[in-house]
Amino acid sequence: MKNLSDCRVLLVDDAKTNLDILVEGLKGDHKLSLALNGEVALQVAAHTHPDLVLLDIVMPGMDGYEVCRRLRQMPETAEVPIMFLSSLEEVQNKTRGFEAGANDYLTKPFEMLEVKARVRSLLKAKAYSDAVKEQIASELRVAREIQMGMVPHDFASVEQAYGVSFGAVLEPAREVGGDLYGVCAAVPERLVVFLGDVSGKGIAASMFMVRAISLARLLAREIAEPERILARLNDELAVDNPSGMFVTFLCAMFEPKSGRLTIANGGHCRPVLLPAVGPPHWTVKNLGTALGFEPGLEFERTELTLHAGDTLILYSDGVSEAFNPQDECYGTERLLSEASGFAGQSAPAITSGLLQKVRAFAGTALQSDDIAILALKVNGKVSTR
Repeated sequence: MKNLSDCRVLLVDDAKTNLDILVEGLKGDHKLSLALNGEVALQVAAHTHPDLVLLDIVMPGMDGYEVCRRLRQMPETAEVPIMFLSSLEEVQNKTRGFEAGANDYLTKPFEMLEVKARVRSLLKAKAYSDAVKEQIASELRVAREIQMGMVPHDFASVEQAYGVSFGAVLEPAREVGGDLYGVCAAVPERLVVFLGDVSGKGIAASMFMVRAISLARLLAREIAEPERILARLNDELAVDNPSGMFVTFLCAMFEPKSGRLTIANGGHCRPVLLPAVGPPHWTVKNLGTALGFEPGLEFERTELTLHAGDTLILYSDGVSEAFNPQDECYGTERLLSEASGFAGQSAPAITSGLLQKVRAFAGTALQSDDIAILALKVNGKVSTR
């Protein structure tokens, strides 16, 4: 936790006499910065990142209320404690100060001992809060590393064994998220791929995601049909689910010798097939039901044949439901349209290119949901259809 002697206090008052008193009383205890008006105070705050602001109200130009509001709008000082030191002692003045974002209010003339006590109290609270936040951030960084280690990144052995290539990206909206994907080399004749999206975001979603991906890997080695994998996975998730969470899940099984692809969908986004020849199109008609609500559900299967050069694109709704600053949605039709521009590209180029398209569309808008994209491309020369 930060030592109070290392904390910086910004003193803002248009009367030099008041500043001199505050400096004399606080200089031995903390680092100090000074400002004689609101404009300078904002500049100093942005540059020095104070741990506490002591702020006068009645000043020429920008008054203390406005300075406080602007400090709350600046990322550097949004959570820095602010204490008003003012001769305005009416209740309405104090109320207005707290409404502007102040943490404390002390009227002039003040006793220096009281100022020092309140300063120490506010700085201790901030130091403790900062320490807790750093501890949480550290734990979340570890959790992110664990989560990212749950999804495959090196596909070389699988690609060589099954004559395919993969591209994948996973971008949680927070430190950890609920999107997942997996590739399971069940037997030499069968390759299973899946992608899912847990309801919600953050730690709870990531924990449910770990459970779902672990179960899916085990089931994919035992069961040959993707619709049965979903049924068993749904039963396992629904049996012990006190939080009521659920996951949309798409499972596909590829047989490299025949090129047959079998897909079962549990409420997830429809995957895109980008053929080597022809326009992209959806691979399934129905979305199905998400997993985890209740046991005993059944799921449809869709069969098609992949030829050399064809690419199957799986994605989460963080792609199709990305929004730009104008609150416009990226949408599935835009996705299908822009997918045609990736024809002939490698699987990694397709996933990174689609992510770039989504980011370009979203612009400065914050990422609102986790993003996962997995592309499977069949290697070899294009076969005749």
